[in-house]
Amino acid sequence: MRMARWQPLATSWDPFQQLQSEMNRLFDRWTQPTERSNGGAVDPAVNVWESGEAAYLEAELPGVEFKDLEVYVTGGNQLTLKGQRKPLVPEKGVWHRQERPVGTFVRVLTLPFAVDADKVDAKLENGVLLVKLPKHEAAKPRKIAVKAE
Repeated sequence: MRMARWQPLATSWDPFQQLQSEMNRLFDRWTQPTERSNGGAVDPAVNVWESGEAAYLEAELPGVEFKDLEVYVTGGNQLTLKGQRKPLVPEKGVWHRQERPVGTFVRVLTLPFAVDADKVDAKLENGVLLVKLPKHEAAKPRKIAVKAE
């Protein structure tokens, strides 16, 4: 027995729902890899959070080697990740599917405060980059003494 999706009686919203479905399909085509696509470089996924005296950035960089990665702090509060994912070339084989993107990438993030660039620490471990971005002294809160008269 063939199953069919239940659809309520036609309403005045049907044209809008059809438009939404078509737009979703169109965007899915652009964002999902296709059989014919050769990948193309994409920005790495990142998490950024703040904890007390510093901000932290965690970036997913599978397949990126340490020598192919550059981290910059510019303008006091901009972090730039620049790197390259090199393609894997099988010696004795034929590709059946290749979805992992290859090529160069540049990711620039603006932080909510100035960073002390001399104290930034970056570690690449198991394909994950962790960057500690200490706040600049000017960005740290200062306690103001209140005087009584």
